[in-house]
Amino acid sequence: MLTLIRKSSGLLGMNSRNLTYIRPSNLKNAIRLADNKLRSKELLFKAGIPVPKVYGVIKSRAELEKFNWADLPKSFVLKPNHGRGGEGIKVIFGQKKDESWVSTEGKRVTKKDLQNHMMDIFEGFYSLSGISDIAFFEERIQISKTLKPYSYKGIPDIRVIVYNNVPVMAMLRLPTKESEGKANLHLGGIGLGIDVANGISTHAVQRDQLIEKHPDSKLKLSGIRIPYWRKILEISIQCQKISKLGYIGVDIAIDRERGPVVLEVNAHSGLSIQIANLAPLKYRLQKVQGIKVKDEAHGIRITQDLFGGEIEEEIEEISGKQVLGIIETIKIKYQKKEMKGVEEVGKDKSKIEKREEKKLEEIELKAKIDTGAGASSLDKEIAQKLGYGDVINEFDEVIKNLEINQNSKADVLDEQIKEYLEKWGETFSTILIRSSHGISYRLMIKMNIILSGIEIVSRMSVIDRSHLEFPVIIGKKDLIRFIIDPSKKSQITTNVLE
Repeated sequence: MLTLIRKSSGLLGMNSRNLTYIRPSNLKNAIRLADNKLRSKELLFKAGIPVPKVYGVIKSRAELEKFNWADLPKSFVLKPNHGRGGEGIKVIFGQKKDESWVSTEGKRVTKKDLQNHMMDIFEGFYSLSGISDIAFFEERIQISKTLKPYSYKGIPDIRVIVYNNVPVMAMLRLPTKESEGKANLHLGGIGLGIDVANGISTHAVQRDQLIEKHPDSKLKLSGIRIPYWRKILEISIQCQKISKLGYIGVDIAIDRERGPVVLEVNAHSGLSIQIANLAPLKYRLQKVQGIKVKDEAHGIRITQDLFGGEIEEEIEEISGKQVLGIIETIKIKYQKKEMKGVEEVGKDKSKIEKREEKKLEEIELKAKIDTGAGASSLDKEIAQKLGYGDVINEFDEVIKNLEINQNSKADVLDEQIKEYLEKWGETFSTILIRSSHGISYRLMIKMNIILSGIEIVSRMSVIDRSHLEFPVIIGKKDLIRFIIDPSKKSQITTNVLE
């Protein structure tokens, strides 16, 4: 573990942030709206942004005495309306037979305990300005399967900083045993920096120290791919537009069924996000200041262009995987046949005995990286030029006599051309592909390809792609050793066969 130095060069300080970005960007009315959790949730809900359900609002002691506790589900969250820094939040995990509850810390909670806690909320113990407050009961998010292994009992959340309709920095906060199941960094929760361009976790910080593994589960924390990442960025930008805050922190949880859900918006987001990312926020805010952003898609493209790939090499190191863009140059190895003379025959030396020799060659092609495709595919004309023309032509003739429709099965079709498959050898096989364009029965060729310096044994289906931009598609079966980053720019070179 390494101790983190807070006074890193370029880190944005609280006063600098307030004077330079928050005050000019955030009007008082917008700040008041963000500080009022119930009002901001209502506004977001009316605009179609997913937010947790509210089960009940208690404004006074009189309302507390009349409240029907039977209206609450077995699990819920109790919050102050003007809370700060996650203080005053009670998360109830379940209910016992005696009608008491269990908190995420595993402690027994009675109705009297909750009543006393709400009395503290009324007195303003947790409010931003210390004035009287109101309490409300909210839906407890069901943790997503992806993030559950990295969380101790509680719900992790994601904070995205948006400035000028561009997401500039993000952090995943994880609950720990030390933080008693709360995603609160001040209590001992973990902050994970996120590559804001592609949604992959990078550095992990707990109490100002860099860590590599979760202290409870011992799982490695870097290289986690956050689900719904593009949707999270879209929602964050939408929250900024709806709230009219020029500088905003959007806190989002990922529900198991609903996906991204906005927990709250913040006009005074803390600066620990810089520590988790080991990057100065000021630098990123300066880069997007004054840019005209047309819509959410444009804002996300700016994020990817400006901040994508900054930590690509580090991601490759921590995940053990190469990072690819959606367009890459690949090399295909093939054996080029040549007829060469070996000796002269006869007195007149006019006859030359020849024999066929095979020379290993490589061809470079432009390829589209497509995780939506199962298998990789290669243009038929190129496959023919690589020396597979005879088998391709024979396959095309053979399948003319086959009945291929939506009810066809690959093993049945293979049985009908069994003698040909045995004759062609293990280099060749078949695949039945169903798509929106219909169904096709294709020849597959076993080939050695080189992608980002890594050699892969691929089985590529053969299809006419002469009318398409890319002669090669690399499908997910060949992408196990890679991370795909749509924002990555790739150098494309193409060496066409003579």
